[in-house]
Amino acid sequence: MTSPKRYERIGFVASAGAEAQQALAQLVKLYGNHDPADADVVVALGGDGLMLQTLHRHMRTGKPIYGMHRGTVGFLMNEYSTGDLHARLAAARESLIHPLLMRATDVHGAVHLHHAINEVALFRQTHQAARLRIMIDERERMAELIADGILVATPAGSTAYNLSAQGPIIPINAALLALTPISPFRPRRWRGALLPDTAYVVIEVLESEKRPVAAVADHDEARDVRRVEVLSDKSISMRMLFDPGHSLEERILSEQFGY
Repeated sequence: MTSPKRYERIGFVASAGAEAQQALAQLVKLYGNHDPADADVVVALGGDGLMLQTLHRHMRTGKPIYGMHRGTVGFLMNEYSTGDLHARLAAARESLIHPLLMRATDVHGAVHLHHAINEVALFRQTHQAARLRIMIDERERMAELIADGILVATPAGSTAYNLSAQGPIIPINAALLALTPISPFRPRRWRGALLPDTAYVVIEVLESEKRPVAAVADHDEARDVRRVEVLSDKSISMRMLFDPGHSLEERILSEQFGY
């Protein structure tokens, strides 16, 4: 079978683990290896952490990313196999995802801009709970939330930390974001909200010096924040490839039924 030209040049990246490095050596021997900047597709070998790093690195290139599981957590990865990779890539289904853009202003007035593929989360920095004010599209929706924190999750990130915080699982093609509290104290029974992905979310930190809060966009952290703005950045579209029957849509749907 002649491999499709659009995926002829494969660029491999791998995590530092022995399993991933062994897979890298095997695949490079079989298929060669192009610099990811010149490749038609990037194949990531590792776990979800490597996939997030790879997506961040190639966020603005529009380059398709195909992951194979050679790490710990592999929700975003396909099964590993050395056989007929060109055919697998040609048959793969594409999922488009948009990152969140976080604009965090700290108590010194410095502004921190970061993108997040999974979630933007705010966490208390000390033993004292955070006091937060929530605004959606410039309208106050909650005057005070007392909690360990709060997060805004994308559909792709809804099965990650958001799910651990008892947030909802969102189908990958749904135009929604999850706003999920982390260990809420007041109001104790508030479980969060589903927002349209056009929402402009602003979280203000009350008593920011007495009750310091950190904001984290995936792995980028800003400490001692007083205001965090979050929105879906539709100017960036990332292309993830999944084997038929194992698409991200299917994985998220399956997760809702507990398997």
